[in-house]
Amino acid sequence: MPSPRTSTTRPRRLAAALAVAVALVATAGGTGSAAPEGPATAGLREAMFVGNNWDGTADVIASQGDFHRIGRVNVVPDKEERLREIHLNPIKLAFFLGVRSGPGEGHDQFVDDMYATPDGSSMVVSRPSFADVVSLDLRTGRVNWRFPVAGYRADHMAVSPDGTRVAVSASTANTVHVLDIGTGREIGSFTTGDKPHENVFTSDGLLWNMSIGEVTTALDAPWLDWTKGDRRITVVDAATFETVRVIDMRERLDAFGRSDLSDAVRPVAFTPDEKKLYFQVSFYNGFLEYDIAADRITRAKVLPGNPKTDPDRTTWVNDSRHHGLSMSPDGTKLCVAGTMDDYAAVVDRATLQEGPLVEASKPYWATVSGDGRSCVVSESGADRVTAIDFATGRRVASVAVGDHPQRVRLAHIPADWAGPTGS
Repeated sequence: MPSPRTSTTRPRRLAAALAVAVALVATAGGTGSAAPEGPATAGLREAMFVGNNWDGTADVIASQGDFHRIGRVNVVPDKEERLREIHLNPIKLAFFLGVRSGPGEGHDQFVDDMYATPDGSSMVVSRPSFADVVSLDLRTGRVNWRFPVAGYRADHMAVSPDGTRVAVSASTANTVHVLDIGTGREIGSFTTGDKPHENVFTSDGLLWNMSIGEVTTALDAPWLDWTKGDRRITVVDAATFETVRVIDMRERLDAFGRSDLSDAVRPVAFTPDEKKLYFQVSFYNGFLEYDIAADRITRAKVLPGNPKTDPDRTTWVNDSRHHGLSMSPDGTKLCVAGTMDDYAAVVDRATLQEGPLVEASKPYWATVSGDGRSCVVSESGADRVTAIDFATGRRVASVAVGDHPQRVRLAHIPADWAGPTGS
């Protein structure tokens, strides 16, 4: 019989589905955040948001073709106000400086993640150094609303399938907040493992969070992995925020014969049918395949190491080796950002055979273009975004962006938008 930690019940799933349906009706009618009508919504066009973490901007680029830059948004228009607030509070200042010296690699982290509101009027941004989420009006560049997260750092986000809710990891508080994307009102929250990171909504009414533990300490030797904290996947009901499943990858890795690998789950990619999960872990130049129903790891793929990569694990960025994973819409190809090995590659999912290694400077994220033909990676070391064709595995376009691009997300914006009038 499955343990309560790794199973859900059919009645709970049914209740969740009904609750989500009720929530969508209420949201569309009562909060000013109407449910999206899809890409054909009148007056909107598809684009991509690129978060330039160190300079506090987000570039808006075309979602396919030549990926040309359309405009740029200042995501810290309230920077002076926030800095005054921080410098007047010794505890906030200590954490602000800690973010700079730790995950920021000596820089302030002004943008981690971004999404558009369903009507395309605003950009919602998580700002690690300011420990908040803000909504910015794309026309004026002004702040619509601000939500300070619990603790002292905001991290990855995810948007619900209907586009009306956004989940954000509060990494120092071991909490995920779920907000109304139109108003910034908190709808709910839940507790995670240490240092919540990636969030993913799935079509069955669930919300997955991956906690990565401590990634800024120098205790990076394999035998010291236990010092990294409580790392686990927490799966909650996306309507009630009750935990329905906890997955400890340590147990699954050990059973698979890979007790040498870290259990800190980094970027992930679900198959289109959401039956399998592919995930990266700290310090590993590769990824693993997890069968969700069988609750076991089924395959591992090791990718080539770069001979120039420093073998000293304490020099790797926030315990990353490879950080960035996406899947082609048909589920046949995976795209991997080989962060510390300075390349990106497309991998055939059936055979796990990689294609050409595309040279890239500290690629930090991987997503899919609007037409589904390309993998799009952010080259944080070269301040550019590069598209790689899923079919050939070769570079098809690159575009310059701001300082240290990381997250890249698809969005819809006004068709005539070229930048905020206040910029």
